[in-house]
Amino acid sequence: MSTLDDIDLRLIAALRRDGRATISDLAARLKLARATVRSRIERLVASGEIAGFSVLTRADVTAAPVRGLTLICIEGRGTERIIAQLQGLPAVQAVHSTNGRWDLIIELATDTLQQLDDTLVRIRKLEGITSSETNLILSTRRPATRR
Repeated sequence: MSTLDDIDLRLIAALRRDGRATISDLAARLKLARATVRSRIERLVASGEIAGFSVLTRADVTAAPVRGLTLICIEGRGTERIIAQLQGLPAVQAVHSTNGRWDLIIELATDTLQQLDDTLVRIRKLEGITSSETNLILSTRRPATRR
């Protein structure tokens, strides 16, 4: 990983806020020359520090407003089977393996609390799951910069 200076961090933060900002807008906002902004972005992309650009749609923001994280313990060696079953559930957005007390962390997203509850009932019925804990996600804040 390359070393990021203050300009890089400010530039990445500005791009996180508005990935469609023009070079001129970024230069004005950061009080830098356009050539500096352009070369910094090119360097950050070439080094892999910026891995890509994406679009956030209205559906991304409004779909499935009920979100949660479910932590589960698995008995024995059934992890791969359980992961495959979890990935078949429509509410499951991601499955993360982890260490510590919990074996898996599941990201869930549904339209209603009832749908979330129905999904949790299905998850708890999977053979091999010994315990679970679910926390609702109330809000998400992404850092402006990462080091």
